[in-house]
Amino acid sequence: MIETVGDGRLWVLSGLTSSYALLVTDRDELLHLHWGPRIGPADAEALAADPLPPERGFESPLDGHEEYPVEGGPRFVRPALSVRTPQVRGTEWRFTAGGVEDGDELRLGFADAVHGLALTLHYRMRDDSDVIERWVTVTHAGEGPALELLRADAAVWTLPPRERRRLSQLHGRWAAESRLVRTEVTYGETLIGSRRGHTGHQHLPWVAVDDGTATEESGEVYGCALGWSGSWRLAVQRLPDGQVQISGGAGHDDSGLLQLAPGESYVSPVFAGLWSEEGFGGASRSWHAWQLAHVIPGAGDSRPVLYNSWEATGFDISEEQQRALAARAARMGVELFVVDDAWFGRRTSDRAGLGDWTPNPDRFPRGLKPLADEVHARGMAFGIWVEPEMVNADSDLYRAHPDWVQHHPGRTRTEFRHQLVLNLAREDVQEHLWERLDELLSSTPVDYVKWDFNRCFTDAGWPGEPYPRKLWVEHVHALYALLDRLRAAHPEVAFESCSGGGGRIDLGILSRTDQVWTSDNTDPLDRLAIQHGFGQLHPARVMAAWVTDSPNVQLNGRVSTLRFRFVSAMAGVLGIGGDLTAWSEDELTEARDWVELCKKIRPVVQHGELYRLRPPAGGLSAVQYLRGDEAVVLAWLQSQHHGERPPRLRLRGLDPSAEYECLDTGRLHRGAVLLHHGFDTGLSGDLDAMVLRLRRRAVWRWRPAWRDAGRRSSTGFEGNSACAVASSGERRPNRRIHLLFGIGSAHGKTRLFANTRAIGCIPSLMGDVSGLSVFV
Repeated sequence: MIETVGDGRLWVLSGLTSSYALLVTDRDELLHLHWGPRIGPADAEALAADPLPPERGFESPLDGHEEYPVEGGPRFVRPALSVRTPQVRGTEWRFTAGGVEDGDELRLGFADAVHGLALTLHYRMRDDSDVIERWVTVTHAGEGPALELLRADAAVWTLPPRERRRLSQLHGRWAAESRLVRTEVTYGETLIGSRRGHTGHQHLPWVAVDDGTATEESGEVYGCALGWSGSWRLAVQRLPDGQVQISGGAGHDDSGLLQLAPGESYVSPVFAGLWSEEGFGGASRSWHAWQLAHVIPGAGDSRPVLYNSWEATGFDISEEQQRALAARAARMGVELFVVDDAWFGRRTSDRAGLGDWTPNPDRFPRGLKPLADEVHARGMAFGIWVEPEMVNADSDLYRAHPDWVQHHPGRTRTEFRHQLVLNLAREDVQEHLWERLDELLSSTPVDYVKWDFNRCFTDAGWPGEPYPRKLWVEHVHALYALLDRLRAAHPEVAFESCSGGGGRIDLGILSRTDQVWTSDNTDPLDRLAIQHGFGQLHPARVMAAWVTDSPNVQLNGRVSTLRFRFVSAMAGVLGIGGDLTAWSEDELTEARDWVELCKKIRPVVQHGELYRLRPPAGGLSAVQYLRGDEAVVLAWLQSQHHGERPPRLRLRGLDPSAEYECLDTGRLHRGAVLLHHGFDTGLSGDLDAMVLRLRRRAVWRWRPAWRDAGRRSSTGFEGNSACAVASSGERRPNRRIHLLFGIGSAHGKTRLFANTRAIGCIPSLMGDVSGLSVFV
């Protein structure tokens, strides 16, 4: 909901529980007023009436209070917008218009007369969420020379003043992504970002800030997340007066994004923000709900259990081998079979073949279709791996078009993993990839594509291009356009984003893919910390997690049971990546049972609300998912010490007045007991794990409204009769159920009626009317 207040220069945006207010002053200054609990127009007017702080030497009263500080004028904070021509740098804005578009988007327009530049600030807050989506459009609306857009952040978020501020962020590296760390927000700036051309393993583009007292389920938390899959930067700055602002956008520095000719525009990525008063857990659940409702395509559908052949085969691949793996995968209940690297070109190692997206004739002499048909006949979908943005020097594509890769004239072309980066900003490269991939998906019944990106930008040059720096932005725009075009042409195909694991995970890529590869690290213990961090922002519905072989040969040689590996992976989108031909019959049977269990809990895990019960800090850790009447708990014990039992596990989000049935044992648990006293997991030793499935039992309570004996009641019963109103005790909105029941004695039998219609015979109730309690 967006309310325009007073003279049309004050606005209040409101969501489920929060509001956001901003004001354009008589001097055309755009000021931030409020971000937090819901307020009304009168509250916003009261805030607007408060004057800015008095001037202080060597400081600006605007700093820390503007919605979108720019370069130019009396400002000393980090500018969100920086523009220059050969003659003039910086901007001076005049407010032109403000209005609501499409019911949920506020647009505020400003103009700079010297540059002929137009700036539009966009705000969207949906009624079903507390997430605010912000972005900007910068347009060269004049007739003068081209404007160089040095930086154009998507938004600047201003937090209310507090004595203390604490910063949460997700840092990492390859095979160790998304690790949560919390530190004090000190005076000055904290910068995180990527200068690698993709989102990066080192940081996810998300931060959260609290006052140092927030817990998992209580306290005020502000969060911000950027939707961009290229280089990026977030800046958290604490100003001299203690005010905190967070800016973010595309580009890792201020050296230039684009040149805008007259009539051209730049639209920034979305920089979304969220306020929650329910701690870090409440903030995560709000982020998840918003992404499932408005970001992730087809989020209402559950993701299938997949098998990927990479760890079983590496580059030594053949059609017969894939058929044998598919047969075993189908026996386990796998729903999607994926052929990974080495099916194409001369791809016998990582030194050759990238860029040649046709099946290897020696390995697949009839192409991929016969294998795909067999996989389909076994009841599974069929998927493939691709890495379209890369090329090997030893490939037909590179030999034909060496100028298509990013490079600087006269410089060595740097290779990582023996590959180079295609300049996707070139239109001829874009069209070539579209033709090859469209032909591949049209000629083979492919249901799923794993889209990889296995190296960073290092030589981001574009010989012959007048403004080569635009490559950093245009590559991402071209990637998005290619994915959008492929999805439109092949709507039946699902896409997974991968970048050597979790190197390209952000809201931008998630709006175009169905899931993401969280990390190349499949060790089930390491994965707990990675998944703990990932879930701070993103839902389990997109978090791919695999069960691979033990010992873990890729990283650490750790030995773990199938139980521990499966329970770790079932916290997201389950996949299996081991060498099934080496698994024993007992292991295959046990794996089939785990896959069957995964399918049972999948609706709750992938579509439910996440509660982090205990973090993976050694000892016992656990997560809980809640959806409707069902709850699923996944618990892991890293190690047991001194023979002591792990602590009892207290659940969250349950109805304390309800009973919950364990779906595996039939045992009944009281909601209040599970909430306040918890339950004994029974875990022991090292690397143990368990799954608990609970379903809420509806309790019907009867409120009798007795009728006189021998008289016909209003329900039409003869003889002794009674009617009662039953309520299910359901506490969720719009789910309370009221039923009118009748009990009457006639002809020697007592019958139970619902809405005057007999539904059963209760011989034990005879003669006079009796009270009744029914538990369903």
